[in-house]
Amino acid sequence: MDSTDVLGTQQILDADLADWRKLAQAFHGRFLTGDFGAGVRFVSAVAEVSEAAGHRPEVRLTEQSVDLKLISRDAVYRPEDGPEVVVSYVTQRDVDLARRISAVAKEQGITAAPAAVTQLELALDTADFAAIGPFWAAVLTGSTDSLRGNDVGDPTGQLPLLWFQDTEPHETPRQRFHLDLWVPPEVAEERIAAAVAAGGRMVDDSEAPSFTVLADPEGNKVCVCTSLDR
Repeated sequence: MDSTDVLGTQQILDADLADWRKLAQAFHGRFLTGDFGAGVRFVSAVAEVSEAAGHRPEVRLTEQSVDLKLISRDAVYRPEDGPEVVVSYVTQRDVDLARRISAVAKEQGITAAPAAVTQLELALDTADFAAIGPFWAAVLTGSTDSLRGNDVGDPTGQLPLLWFQDTEPHETPRQRFHLDLWVPPEVAEERIAAAVAAGGRMVDDSEAPSFTVLADPEGNKVCVCTSLDR
């Protein structure tokens, strides 16, 4: 397997990255630094090991924590029945760098909080992705170059990913947008229960733990997603 090959779910689980959780496409880690100065020192050390590895994380530094995202923008997906495709996903490079970063955290006495990571995506149901994809790429990011596969990703990291879910043609109006909330597997059941207790309802759990569809009292839907069974 090449270092840029897309990793499957079982390969990710076998990597046993205790400090990290795979959400939609990437590994996410939250490290509790406690104060801004400690966070700066941690990020500096992460930068050193990342430069040495030739692979760099996305970083968000706050007063109390550092959030890191590991993803390969040149990951290669090799389907059995078609040509290979370049996508943004996790590869062995991300696994290796995640281990190095965890070692840095341990050396500095910094605790990871993997259950605290989360990610929000927008999903748009469409029967004609080719017609609407370029529009959404242009309006959200200013360029159709941000359309890769069936996703629109903001290269600046300011907007959630928008992905297009294939559906049968239908008359409007009908709900087309819904939210995909990615959480660590150990958090999903508690989050779903809290949403139902707050007035929501279960719409469909037939695909759990991959995703569970919930709705608010007016029928607006959200999918609570995990990386399992994919």
